[in-house]
Amino acid sequence: MAAIDWKAIVTARARACGFDLVGVTGADDFAADRDAALERIREGRMDGLPWYTESRVRRGASPGELLPGARSVICLGVSYLGDCPADDGGAGAGRVARYAWVRDYHRAMKRRMREFVRGLEGELGERVAARWYVDDGPMLDRAAANRAGIGWFGKNTNILTPGYGSWVFLGQVITDLPLTPDAPLKKSCGACVRCIDDCPTGAIVAPYVVDNSRCISYLTIENRGAIPRELRPLVGDWVFGCDICQDVCPVNRKARTGDDKNSALSWASGVGSALSLTELLELSEDDFRARFAGTSIMRAKRDGMQRNACVVLGNLGDRAAVPALGRVLRGGGAVARGHAAWALGRIGGAEAAALLAAAAEVEGDAGVLAEIAAALGEMAAGGDGGGRGAPPP
Repeated sequence: MAAIDWKAIVTARARACGFDLVGVTGADDFAADRDAALERIREGRMDGLPWYTESRVRRGASPGELLPGARSVICLGVSYLGDCPADDGGAGAGRVARYAWVRDYHRAMKRRMREFVRGLEGELGERVAARWYVDDGPMLDRAAANRAGIGWFGKNTNILTPGYGSWVFLGQVITDLPLTPDAPLKKSCGACVRCIDDCPTGAIVAPYVVDNSRCISYLTIENRGAIPRELRPLVGDWVFGCDICQDVCPVNRKARTGDDKNSALSWASGVGSALSLTELLELSEDDFRARFAGTSIMRAKRDGMQRNACVVLGNLGDRAAVPALGRVLRGGGAVARGHAAWALGRIGGAEAAALLAAAAEVEGDAGVLAEIAAALGEMAAGGDGGGRGAPPP
């Protein structure tokens, strides 16, 4: 009886389930990647992510701990580079990172991986022990993709793949199947440092090292507090996430869109490429949930998105936004109120100054009062403050 070519079955089944990329690596520990991640934590590079702990890293670096009896890790990838038309949203709009243009991919990826495993069981006629993960699980997903030959590490720490660039969602299926591992790719970024040079906040502090606390994606999504004042102008017009280090990457210039089977991860009921900033400021909690349910925007929460909208409006310098910012200053959450004060100070003008002065009379939060005082002080030092908020390049 001929031996079962499990690797061919795995590859064919992955393609049938709509995955653009598939590779296999062994289930031995990711020791070097584990040690690098632990070093980043100890250096404070992951500050602000309380869930990203040393114990999580150790567990995620050990497939055998996640699935006793593990023999292989099947790494999967789906391109999210699609044909969604860019929507500039008008003059008062903030940009959204491309991965969030679509519906939240976690559930769709997991459904697809479950279908993949059940399909394998049907073809093999036996139960397959498996656990599957997307990037919300402990698995070191990029380390696995790198070792499985799906892609290589870019200097911005993203995985770069042949054909699809870094515009890919990654998933891993740990299994007890004895699969032949693929070899890692013999590729690198060479001398290219475009992502490092073009990061406006200097978050890529060295090749393959990102200071999370300076990354625009962290500042606008995971961060639950204030965006540091010195970084706010550098956020530019990004209201959710950031794609700069990917946009400038030469590998991504040749990236192609994914398989048509990936329409479940595409644009239906998605967010789009830009959001109206004043609309964000006006949304109630219920309205926010109704508008963004099932999208990645929910991760930043309403207060975070209003904070981000204030920062972008301050950077755009549009005085038409002053009334909306004033309403946030009077009735928003404390973090949003502080950033509304900053934005009004950046925009300047008599109306903004009057709103700030009135808010100072009734504000009870010390942090917000400090933001108001700083905004009024900067306006006094610079005339009416107009013109400081200039559109980003």
